[in-house]
Amino acid sequence: MCLTSVGNPPHSCGGGCQPKVVCGAVIALSMCGLPLVGCGKQGGTGSTAPVAAAKSAVEVKSSGESLIVRTPSAEFRLNSSGALSAALIKNGAKFTLDGKSPAAGQIISLSKKNYPALVLETGKAEVSDAAGKLGNLGRQINVTGKIPGTELEETLTLEVYDAFPNLALLSLRLRNAGTTDVPLDGVTLQRHSLAADDDPANPSHALWTFEGASLKWGKDEIFRMPARFSEGNPFGAPVAVKDDLGHVGGGIPVVAFWTNRVGEAIGHIETLPLTLSIPVQTTTDGRVEASVSLPSQLLLKPGDVYSTPRTFLAVYSGDFYEPLRLWSDVIEKEGLSRPANNDENYAVSWCGWGYEFAVTPKQMLDTIPKLKELGIHWATLDDGWFNNYGDWQPRQPVFAGTAMQDMVKQFHEQGIKVQLWWLPLAVEDGQYGYGGRKFVVSDVAKNHPDWLILDQGGKPARMARNLASLCPALPEVQAYYRQLTERFIKDWDFDGHKLDNIYTAPLCYNPKHHHKSSYDSVSAMGEIYKTIFETTRALKPNSVTQSCPCGTPPSLAWFRYMDQAVTADPVGSIQVRRRIKMYKALLGQRAAVYGDHVELTRITGASTGNEQDLGTDFASTLGTGGVLGTKFTWPDYGPKFKNVYLDAEKEAHWKEWVSLYNEKMLSKGNFLNLYVYGFDVPEAYAIEMGGRMYYAFYAPQPSGNTANTKTATRRWAGEVELRGLSAKSYRVSDYVHHSDLGTLTGPNAKLKVDFSDNLLLEVTAVP
Repeated sequence: MCLTSVGNPPHSCGGGCQPKVVCGAVIALSMCGLPLVGCGKQGGTGSTAPVAAAKSAVEVKSSGESLIVRTPSAEFRLNSSGALSAALIKNGAKFTLDGKSPAAGQIISLSKKNYPALVLETGKAEVSDAAGKLGNLGRQINVTGKIPGTELEETLTLEVYDAFPNLALLSLRLRNAGTTDVPLDGVTLQRHSLAADDDPANPSHALWTFEGASLKWGKDEIFRMPARFSEGNPFGAPVAVKDDLGHVGGGIPVVAFWTNRVGEAIGHIETLPLTLSIPVQTTTDGRVEASVSLPSQLLLKPGDVYSTPRTFLAVYSGDFYEPLRLWSDVIEKEGLSRPANNDENYAVSWCGWGYEFAVTPKQMLDTIPKLKELGIHWATLDDGWFNNYGDWQPRQPVFAGTAMQDMVKQFHEQGIKVQLWWLPLAVEDGQYGYGGRKFVVSDVAKNHPDWLILDQGGKPARMARNLASLCPALPEVQAYYRQLTERFIKDWDFDGHKLDNIYTAPLCYNPKHHHKSSYDSVSAMGEIYKTIFETTRALKPNSVTQSCPCGTPPSLAWFRYMDQAVTADPVGSIQVRRRIKMYKALLGQRAAVYGDHVELTRITGASTGNEQDLGTDFASTLGTGGVLGTKFTWPDYGPKFKNVYLDAEKEAHWKEWVSLYNEKMLSKGNFLNLYVYGFDVPEAYAIEMGGRMYYAFYAPQPSGNTANTKTATRRWAGEVELRGLSAKSYRVSDYVHHSDLGTLTGPNAKLKVDFSDNLLLEVTAVP
């Protein structure tokens, strides 16, 4: 029997095991007795013959105790216990966070009992040329071993490619060599025990982390590791939350750690949103433990084989940007291409969410004069315009008749393009409610009940906002979202989308769908967003498709099917800056990243019923290469909207920054990762644009955690380093305050500064 599993419950592949364009089917081939080459690889006649003169720079040395793989910039060591560690090679020295290898590099769980012991025959490793999508040069090492106390035979595969010298791929293959069935609960790989090394420049042994799981609205995904910490970091499947948001989940399957001179990251490189976890916890001796945990829940009969997805270990210099960029480059090679941007993706955008759920066409249209004064030519009709989730018809009586089309037409006549807010897959089934409104039964749920995702109890499964969900794996559902997209873009003439509250899809147990696995719905979610994105682009090439995983990192399922990322309801300026940098790593150094509403740069009462959005910090978006956004109301509608009303004082500020953004257009520049977050003070960013360098420095947050300190002016004085310059003279100016700061000489250029909150510099070479 052949069992396919990529970290999720498997299914029988029948016996023919015909390959498909999904990585699970490729693994199925290995389980049927063909060579294990890993998901997405091509072997045999499909491989490209290496150039005769080319030779891999990857060196492999093995002994009875360990196996060492060395590249020009990294060294990976695999112990006979299965423990994999990494060291960065820089200027002839080695740097690592893996100071202490765990006793067991992996754990196999059988019948709810853990088997941590493993004896690999590292001295008998089989070394061959790598032959995957990551390049023609590299080495693949297969090592066999035994798991004491079991009848399982293991083959562990380690792959290192010349094109990615700081990355090692690790996967394993288990075969039941016994005569009885073996219940396999799960496998844990990539077990690491990490700590900051002894470095005089980091006397506090600070260790920072990026954790890509989608767990809770507003939670920081980037932070300094505290002394006591434990987080399960689930990926792929939905994560229940206690508030009316209902469920989040999905995430980017990368967890990274770094100091001022070395970092390490683990995760997986498959192109499907696999359901697994990367738990992280601290120990009493000050170390950080992390691993990749793969649930399986299958029965291995005699002769059956189970193969894991390809996990990775990366070692690098820098902060979270480096492993995210590396991971993105890898999955690009594996087939998930970055979306191309158009000019409209970078335009300043105003959103009608300032008017909240009860927005009217008049409120939207009355804003047009002010948008034109400010130089803004994009507007968004936000949440609340529709009759129900699922049918997506205009709300009556406010948008009666042709009010929707008429509104869009009037915006277009004034030279303003319009996006439409909506939430794919969501349908109302009469249960729960959101935003002060009880859900009804939508027509699509009433007319097509067989399209619903059902939970294990046979009831509609819940997604974000506790809504029911259509199953994205059904061709009929995919066709429905193509039709909806055509209605919005072609019939109503909108110019793009704001897809909001999007995380992941629930597991589907609907027997009428005939899924091979309940995880098919999770894996197929991306098809819906691909359909929306490609249909929109075909109808309007200069459209904007923005996708927002409110308050969390995005999902592997859909993050390649948008052309404008968003900082996703940031809680303050710090999250704006960090998330722009995150998306520049994931989508490319020139990716369009909407900074979200500037009003979110200062919030009081976050995640409460009395949230007040008071921010005016455009500098955090402009200086980091983001796209400006706002949700002001105008004209004055009274006390209800006073916090977001564009009064005379605000208007002057808005005009200044929108004009500055439109002049510089740094969002189209090349984001350069020249500063290490958490260690370079003040916080700094660099962008190259049109032969000039632009720098942004942000004063550190004052100590304390009260509303007063969060809103207080921050001051910083000292010397900043302008990195990335050539050995020539440059003129430096503060382009916000239009002040000349003199000249300096690269490449080791330093400047004494004294500023409040932020300092934005333009550096031009002296002729």
